[in-house]
Amino acid sequence: MANFSKPTVPQFAVEVYQNEYLPEGGREVNAIVTVTSTGGGTVGGAVGAPHLYSPGSAVDAAVALMVDCSGSMDYPPTKMRGAREASAAAIDTLRDGVHFAVIAGTHVAKEIYPGGGRLAVADATTRDQAKQALRKLSAGGGTAIGTWLRLADRLLYAADSSASMVRHGILLTDGRNEHESPEDLRATLDATAGRFTCDARGVGTDWEVKEVTGIASALLGTADIVADPAHLADDFTQMMETAMGKEVADVALRLWTPLGSEIKFVKQVAPTVEELTERRTEAGPRAGDYPTGSWGDESRDYHVCVQVPSAELGQEMLAARVSLIVPQPDGSAQTLSQGLVRAVWTDDMTASTSINPQVAHYTGQAELAQAIQQGLDARKAGDADGATAKLGRAVQLAALSGNADTAKLLSKVVDVVDAAEGTVRLKPKVAEADEMTLETRSTKTVRVKK
Repeated sequence: MANFSKPTVPQFAVEVYQNEYLPEGGREVNAIVTVTSTGGGTVGGAVGAPHLYSPGSAVDAAVALMVDCSGSMDYPPTKMRGAREASAAAIDTLRDGVHFAVIAGTHVAKEIYPGGGRLAVADATTRDQAKQALRKLSAGGGTAIGTWLRLADRLLYAADSSASMVRHGILLTDGRNEHESPEDLRATLDATAGRFTCDARGVGTDWEVKEVTGIASALLGTADIVADPAHLADDFTQMMETAMGKEVADVALRLWTPLGSEIKFVKQVAPTVEELTERRTEAGPRAGDYPTGSWGDESRDYHVCVQVPSAELGQEMLAARVSLIVPQPDGSAQTLSQGLVRAVWTDDMTASTSINPQVAHYTGQAELAQAIQQGLDARKAGDADGATAKLGRAVQLAALSGNADTAKLLSKVVDVVDAAEGTVRLKPKVAEADEMTLETRSTKTVRVKK
């Protein structure tokens, strides 16, 4: 078992990158907000370290592992074997003291360890018992992922209802969610959003990309494809190591705007594109909170767009105040760090027409993700011209931004004639795993070269 180091107190910093200069009559202000957490979140950090926001209390965590045991997991048998081995590897990665449970998912959800609606506390004995329970898993039945998530939600709150506990789910599926309606799954995601984060993985190629990515998006986790079951153990180990590094739960971006200003949109743009605009919850006069989930030692970028009232040349104003906040047990919120978004009106055309490099870069990355999705949708619909145009634009944007990973994935779906011009030809035959990998990873971005 890994020898996990003890974390120190994480510190948060907010940096704002923007061109604050607007021309006469200009009203739209764009900024990239970089949030960085450092000095804590050591992967696999030990329980018992001081919690940043409740001095003297333990940094506590709970994890629910959801394993697809539907009948299709037996075709081929390597899928079920890979799932058992991957889950065992993830359990080995749990640090001592973490609460955990293992759920077998079919058309119903069943807690296979520890049972009785409880969570186990990780140590050498419970890890071994959980792995013994995994060996008994067999495939049979249907798929109703909403039931898995609802059981995970109940279990994750079984040990402790405190807001400071980091709650995390890991979900593996190999098929489509055929035994409940899309509306039922959507209702489950709406009910559990904000209560725990969840990473979702699709194994093989018989699952629905938009279903799996939709689950991860709603629950502020990651989504990916593991086309070969032999790679599941490595992926699960890495996912659990990342989960063990999370130390601060329920962090939110709070945006305050002065009278007459309004937020047009908020989206995470690194490490992935994630739309947050519609997830706003009101937080007092002219303020709203946008959820960011749990944090370890990491950095993320957000694109904030504010519409301000028009003003005279030479005037300046605070367009928005960005605060990083975490809820407290008494219902208040603690501010971890702040940044300011400004607006200054000028007749200097050079200043007002200059696009901030970070804003330009991430605008392109968001367009890249959209172009891939639209191109693949057009391809599936038989619209060859539309697919060629959109995927050609994606190739161009990937080359322009230096997103080599996405460029490589695109090259498996199209033949690139001229990357700089976005000239491509659709490949007549594309491996299903290659197309699904491109779709699943389409929202992954690269950061601005400083």
